[in-house]
Order: sequence, then C-alpha cells, then structure tokens
Amino acid sequence: MLAIERKNQILEILQKDKRVLVSDLSQAFEVTEETIRRDLEKLEKEGFAKKTYGGAILNESVNVDLPYTVRKKANVSNKEYIADIICSMIEDGDHIMMDASSTAVYAAKRLKYKKNITLITNSIEILLELSDMAGWKVLSTGGMLKEGSLSLVGYQAEKMLENYHVDKAVISCKGLDMERGITDSNEMEAQIKKLMLASAGTRILAADSTKFDRISFTRIGGLQNLDYLITDKEPVEKWKQVFEKTGINLKYE
Repeated sequence: MLAIERKNQILEILQKDKRVLVSDLSQAFEVTEETIRRDLEKLEKEGFAKKTYGGAILNESVNVDLPYTVRKKANVSNKEYIADIICSMIEDGDHIMMDASSTAVYAAKRLKYKKNITLITNSIEILLELSDMAGWKVLSTGGMLKEGSLSLVGYQAEKMLENYHVDKAVISCKGLDMERGITDSNEMEAQIKKLMLASAGTRILAADSTKFDRISFTRIGGLQNLDYLITDKEPVEKWKQVFEKTGINLKYE
C-alpha cells in the first residue's frame, strides 16, 4: 500500500471513529508504530488531526477541507436520503447546475432515469458519472483542478457560469447560521456556488443536520438567496421559524 493510500484510510477511520490509536493502526496496516506516527504528523500538519498521547483525534473544524475521496465516504446514508429528495424535484427537460459536493454526486447518480436533462457542473466525478447519458447535454465549467478534490474552480469556471441561466441550481455548504447565512471552507469553491445560485430560477441548498448552527471560513450568501433547503431530518423549531420567515421551502421527507 502506498503511503498516501494509508494516510487517506487513516483519515477515513478518524472521520468515522473521531480518534485512533497508534498501536491499533500499526497492527491493522502491518507497519511500524513509527510509520504510523509519521502519518499522524502529516495529518496534523495538514489540519486534519490533532495528535494525542498514543494516537490522534479528528480536527472537526468546519474550515478544514477534507480530500474528496474521504468526503464521499462520510455520512453516506444522509447524503443518499437528501439525494433522493433532490431527484424528486428535477423534471424531464430541466436545465440544472450542480456543484462538486459529494451529495451532488449521489444526486446525479439518481437522475439517470430522467430525460432530456441539460446539466452544468464543476464536478469531474459527475462528468464521468454521466458521460454515457443519451439525450442529455452535460457541460463542464472548465477551469483549474483544485488540489485534493475533483472540482474545477477559478476564472474560467466563473466566466462560464456567468453566461448561462438554468431552471435549478443544487449546491451544498460547510456551515449554516441564522446570522451569517451559508458558508464554506474554500473561497474559490464558495465563488462557484455563489454564481450557481445567481444563475438559477430555483435555488436549492442541500445541507445535512450537522451543518446547522455552524460557520465556516467564507460566505456564499444569505438565507434569502435560497428557495429550498433539503436536509436529512426535521430541524428544531427555531430553524423552522427562520425558514418560514425568509420564505424558504423546507424538505426533509
């Protein structure tokens, strides 16, 4: 196993269990404890973990941008639940935009029985997933490949999005706060999401329950920039009141 593969698998374990022990990882990967300590040091330097005596704990900061290969394996059941709701809102013939979130990838997989869809995305995985869809138009934003992800960002991607208007845009976020609105951990990703919302007649945010009452690094927009909020379970009453006040349609079932 390559060192990068082992490090990503350790990060997946951290995402699931929130903490790891050097001795356990050493046995599991059949490498020395010193090798595992070096892996944990690298994860700490990259901001993903915090070393502790005999192991490490997960850095749960909303400003940490996890590798896509790790993100797509986290909270899978919640993402699939949300993806099913998104799919129910897309109609044959729709023009849509989807960001490069792992939730959007799950939604794209469920859209394959729809007909005559035009889809614009900055997600390389969505482009690959839908590459054989007969009767569809699948457009790439182009742009620069963001390190550690399968997303395209930057000036070219932004200019492409500014030239189109679609029926619906589907984005995700890292944090959702009553005062600060919709936030994300990366400025370039946030700009893509902002432009997608601005280009759509119906603006959809997919945010599982862990995103509520959290603020990440950079702002995508206010709650007033949304038409629908799709989540995995019923929000608390104060959030339901906020959605009603701002005219956001809430979907969780």
